[in-house]
Amino acid sequence: MKIVIIEDELPSARLLQRKLENLGYTVAAVLQTVEESIEWFMSNTEPDLLFLDIQLADGISFDILEQVKPNSAIIFTTAYDERPLQNNVDIF
Repeated sequence: MKIVIIEDELPSARLLQRKLENLGYTVAAVLQTVEESIEWFMSNTEPDLLFLDIQLADGISFDILEQVKPNSAIIFTTAYDERPLQNNVDIF
């Protein structure tokens, strides 16, 4: 299973990566920004699972989803109790 973490808080990203690796999973990439994530998706095969922070330093993760439209399963990992308002993005 190919897993990618998109999280701009490095301590949180490292903790999640450690927990996943302790369970026997391999994390293919830890990305921190919208721009970096889009570039990664353009040059790599999409992962099976994304751990995705909503609010990133250079924007929101929905910007990534609008541009690359991955078919990956997504688990949102965020400290916010509300999601930012977005047009044309549905969460199921």
